[in-house]
Amino acid sequence: MQLRIDALDAHLAKPLAPLYVVSSDEHLLALEATDKIRKTARAQGFSEREVMTVERGFKWGELLAANQSQSLFGDKKLIELRIPTGKPGKDGGQALQQYAASLSPDNITLITLPKLDWATQKAAWVSALQQASVFIDIPLVERAQLPGWIGTRLAAQRQSADRQSIDFIADRVEGNLLAAHQEIQKLALLYPEGKLTFEQIHDAVLNVARYDVFKLNEAMLSGDVERLVRMVEGLKGEGEALPLVLWAVAEEVRTLLKLKAGVAQGKALGMLLKEYRIWGPRERLMEPALRRLSLPALERALQEAAQVDKMIKGLRAKAFAGDAWDALLQLGLKVAQGR
Repeated sequence: MQLRIDALDAHLAKPLAPLYVVSSDEHLLALEATDKIRKTARAQGFSEREVMTVERGFKWGELLAANQSQSLFGDKKLIELRIPTGKPGKDGGQALQQYAASLSPDNITLITLPKLDWATQKAAWVSALQQASVFIDIPLVERAQLPGWIGTRLAAQRQSADRQSIDFIADRVEGNLLAAHQEIQKLALLYPEGKLTFEQIHDAVLNVARYDVFKLNEAMLSGDVERLVRMVEGLKGEGEALPLVLWAVAEEVRTLLKLKAGVAQGKALGMLLKEYRIWGPRERLMEPALRRLSLPALERALQEAAQVDKMIKGLRAKAFAGDAWDALLQLGLKVAQGR
């Protein structure tokens, strides 16, 4: 069965299921979920714990043997299987299907995976685990959801703040949920329960953002100029490779150009989005971006991307020399503003 992360606490108030699978790239939330399952397992008498990590050369027979073997002291056992890559391979896939079909009532098994890509989600071993387990797929906390998440975490420690203060925290911890968690805990240590002032939060919260080059496109598509500027400056300050950042921006411009041209030819946007495998938060940003941008503007943006590429490679004449990061920012701003 599929279980939402916000329903986990209620689920754990009952006797545990024999198999749990936690899949997520949001490491903090995955860690919190697995810790709750471990704690509940101990409370329900599963006092022995065996941990296995799937690495090169992992012997899948060890997993099957762990499920079948009895504890020396007759204790019930929690078996943890960690698959960091999310790719168990052919032998692993078969072993997982076999394991899911022969669960022992004396054990609880906890399998942790990263977020599975679209192709892997269709694999037979994933289907077998989903049918036999309590499957908890924890989504990423997107930027638009972050203020709400911060507000909920503050409320859990009996603190609150106005929207300006919460947005300030969100800006400082973007892309780093673990840091957000630590900063919120720090506020509980520094200040009493109740409403926090902006000055208190400003003094306490560090700038611990981790800027994701692919989130830069999200800011560009949504037309969020302030976030775009902050992210370009952050990527530059973190020493991100400029060719990679340019590639991400240029690819987004190419995609917008293809969609715009397709719509101009009378094709339905929904069909085009499926054709180019665009879904999730990115899909929701495409339509407003396409309304904002004209076909000529996108063609100019692609030409400008080529010029920035020449600047990075030192191929432009001295008369046209300039700072490539600034040129990239100007390109992003034009797309964000529909110019």
